[in-house]
Amino acid sequence: MALKETTEQLAYQKLAALCARGEHCQHDLLEKMRQWGVDPAAQARVMEHLVSERFVDDERFCRAFVRDKLEYNHWGRRKIEQALWLKHIDEGIAREALDAIDNDAYVAILRPMLKQKRRSTTARSSYELNMKLMKWAMGRGFTMNIIRQCLDVSDEDEFLD
Repeated sequence: MALKETTEQLAYQKLAALCARGEHCQHDLLEKMRQWGVDPAAQARVMEHLVSERFVDDERFCRAFVRDKLEYNHWGRRKIEQALWLKHIDEGIAREALDAIDNDAYVAILRPMLKQKRRSTTARSSYELNMKLMKWAMGRGFTMNIIRQCLDVSDEDEFLD
């Protein structure tokens, strides 16, 4: 019995220290405990304690995750949405965080990326170039309407130069 309590207490201490250094979601922490061999009842107790002491907050994690992936990794909404789904974040929480993305900031991230990619992409026609750029941006998780909006502006810039 003392070994179980020690294991549970140790898991709590390790996870609390981990959460103090950065944001983590419940799913990631439960997965860590599963890998450590902590039994499911103890996992539930540890997680309940971490949540009650606000070490873990999926909503806070989600906001930070969306902001980081957008600003630093330059991911689009779709790719971020899929990553949140893989982390088992509640759809309502994810939707709220994704809806908070400022559309102008979103376009401001994609436009320079497309300009840079345009310089390094070879194509026989402007149609082929645009298709390659669309495919590349969709792979980064951007939606077609935003890509089209950025490409239309980029095309106009090309004519002005």
